[in-house]
Amino acid sequence: MHFIHRIVSKNTKINIDSQKTKAVIFDVDGTLYHLKKMYGIVGLEIMKYYLQHPQKIREIKIITTFMEEREKHALDVVDDVENAQYEWAAKKSQTSPEKVRQIVEKWIFQVPLQHMYGCRRLEVLELFNNLIINGIATGVFSDYPAEAKLEQLGLSPDCIVSATDKNVGRLKPDPKGLFIAADTLGVAVENCLLIGDRDDKDGECARRAGMPYLILD
Repeated sequence: MHFIHRIVSKNTKINIDSQKTKAVIFDVDGTLYHLKKMYGIVGLEIMKYYLQHPQKIREIKIITTFMEEREKHALDVVDDVENAQYEWAAKKSQTSPEKVRQIVEKWIFQVPLQHMYGCRRLEVLELFNNLIINGIATGVFSDYPAEAKLEQLGLSPDCIVSATDKNVGRLKPDPKGLFIAADTLGVAVENCLLIGDRDDKDGECARRAGMPYLILD
């Protein structure tokens, strides 16, 4: 029986039995990189930018509203979550979905990419690469599009699933994306392991799917 053993934090130890676990599916934000560190860096950039452009300072509220509304509507069942997320924030902010998308694209999707490499969770990335070496399949299930982030982190999982993909269309903790990831990997749900950083999102998602999981501290 082969074991992979990695310490990923002071209080979290991962032991993986490769005879039982055939695939490990990772969350991205807060799991593969330090989210609080990223918030600090991007927050400083936001402050600097809007101090230089005070006429646009209302955009800061649009950014926070987008994130808040996404959390608030996480359990909503909608036909097109990719567009709905911008409509939720637009309605709350009394602006257009196009305006919300433009601001979010800059501050949530583009600017963080510049700092992704410096915010890596090195122990988790080491585990990721060790899984590949030992022939265990790797996947990603993220609430946000993950391809560009994974490229910056130098990771190439066997499958990448986002909550906003057309064939998913459900935010965590809805388990639909986990089922799709497991099916894409060709591994039974009970033989997968989900690694995430939020029990209310990743943990609950795994519980609803009947998938083993680990929440990093």
